[in-house]
Amino acid sequence: MSLLRQDSPEEIDDAARGEEFTRGTSHVAWTSVIATVLVVLALAGYVLITQKPPVASGEILQVWAHPNHVVTSGIDANGDPMPQQSFDEVLVFARIRLINLSKNPLVLEDVLANLRQADGILSVSAGSVGQFEEVFLAYPGLAALHSNSFPPRATLAPGQSMEGTAFWAFRMNKQEWDARRDLNFTFRLQYQPKLELTPHTAVTEL
Repeated sequence: MSLLRQDSPEEIDDAARGEEFTRGTSHVAWTSVIATVLVVLALAGYVLITQKPPVASGEILQVWAHPNHVVTSGIDANGDPMPQQSFDEVLVFARIRLINLSKNPLVLEDVLANLRQADGILSVSAGSVGQFEEVFLAYPGLAALHSNSFPPRATLAPGQSMEGTAFWAFRMNKQEWDARRDLNFTFRLQYQPKLELTPHTAVTEL
């Protein structure tokens, strides 16, 4: 009887199969890693292609509010008598800076002031340049805010920056105004995503 141990053919075959199995597992792992990297690169490329840079930026520099109780004169534009009316309103003024970041003209269609209340959001369009001037004729005590107006409808050339003051009139009393939860502004741009800006300073009450 020989004292030397001899491996049986079955043991040799099992070892060989184990080595082949290890090599196969390694290939599968590398294939999974490569596939994951390709998926990540594809997603990154899709985001870069579909995500466009913003066409505009802006800033709300300062906001003022003027609560007021209005009583109409009882005379219409022709000088004829008409029933008097009374109501509460809050005039909101905001100093705005808007910049066209695109390489094309940017058309501003409207500027909304959005007041978040307990029962929802109330949005009001900015007054026109003509109405802006009329406000200071009706309220001479607000003369300190009378500067260049910010037109709610304008066209900005590529790279142009526009700054001015806009105003909005909310039909509500001071208690309702004080109960607001938030105030922000929406700039509607023709054929472009809207721009939303939030003031970074507290509202100054006049």
